[in-house]
Formats: sequence, structure tokens, C-alpha cells
Amino acid sequence: MDVCRVVGQAVSTAKDEGLHGTKLLLVRAAGPDGAANGPAFAATDTVGAGEGELVLVARGSAARTTGRTGAVPTDAAIVAILDSLTIDGKVTYHKE
Repeated sequence: MDVCRVVGQAVSTAKDEGLHGTKLLLVRAAGPDGAANGPAFAATDTVGAGEGELVLVARGSAARTTGRTGAVPTDAAIVAILDSLTIDGKVTYHKE
């Protein structure tokens, strides 16, 4: 799984039937402090995340094994909203 920051959303009315009712968010990989970097990519949202939140993203075949994405053609799924990150015993991010 990857730690990512939600940076936007993608809206589509014409999409695969498995994606109907699914929110598509744009995320970027995030560093230890929660700052986003790298290219943005789309991920299906399974937990109700919003713009600006720090999230965990499952990618590849793992993205298709959640309860909500079993029949969804996706390569990335947001599976958790992070409250904090602790690295080597030091809190590097805490949700405000």
C-alpha cells in the first residue's frame, strides 16, 4: 500500500458498469510529512475520503479485493483515511 494525498477528483458519467456509484479521486504519493509529490493518478474511493486528506491506497490486484471493489475494474483503491503517521518513533503527520 502507498501513503497518498487526495489532490482532486475525476467525474465521469460514461464509465464501466462496475464503476457506477463509485467516487473517483486523484491522489499523489506522499512523503513522511504528508506532502504530496509525483504524478497524480486516479483511485476508486471505498472509505469516503475527501480532497486534502492523507490516505492509504492499495494498488494492482489488491485494489480489486476490497468489499466494494470486487467487481470494479480498478488498479488503485483508497482503503483508509490516515489519522497519523509515526516513523522511527516520531510522529511525522497528525490529522488536524
